[in-house]
Amino acid sequence: MKPYPRQNLTHQLTHDLGMAIVKGTYPIGQGLPSEADLCLQHNVSRSSTREAVKMLSAKGLISSRPKQGIRVLPESSWNMFDTDVLTWILSNKPSLSLLKEFTQVRLAIEPQAAALASMNASFEQLEAIDKALIRMKEAELGLDDPLEADIAFHTSILVASGNRFFGQLTEFISTALRVSIRYTNNIKGVPGADVKKHAEIIDTIKSRNPEKARNAVTIILDEALELIESQL
Repeated sequence: MKPYPRQNLTHQLTHDLGMAIVKGTYPIGQGLPSEADLCLQHNVSRSSTREAVKMLSAKGLISSRPKQGIRVLPESSWNMFDTDVLTWILSNKPSLSLLKEFTQVRLAIEPQAAALASMNASFEQLEAIDKALIRMKEAELGLDDPLEADIAFHTSILVASGNRFFGQLTEFISTALRVSIRYTNNIKGVPGADVKKHAEIIDTIKSRNPEKARNAVTIILDEALELIESQL
């Protein structure tokens, strides 16, 4: 059997250790096994283990210093914008308070992104939002995935904003939306998003009216936040 490339082993070890840290297998402030022990436990090379430790350090989950070993850092140090870290947290039964905080981040970003899109979006970018809306309509007929279509709609607006910082948040937003949208739709007892309200968003963007675009997005995010808060 062909052995896994070293890079794959590094990422697998990073994933396994990251998940274990988030689950609390290695408590905050306490140490992980040494690199030598991790090599033996996970059957990987010393170089792959060292790279995995570096990756986890860069994500803020651990510190690794000579004579101090590998220590788990408090959650306040974790890089929540790192999609690996966010995925590990969300896959480990996310808390309602975390979903609330994420929706608050969306409220700070997405209405402004829609307002900017109404001023800056190119024809191609408007077409991308339109295509996502069509996918949402097809999802209602069982012809597309409602979650993926909804995510495509919101991330297309981030890109259409013309703001490079917002554009680079698409992966972060997508990662958390996979949990957040499922949760809010489940509370509402519906399989997908309200297509009519999303159609209103693209209409306001096309009309080049920043304030209406901002308000249209704010309405659906306020609703999502209220649903989450009602369960807290």
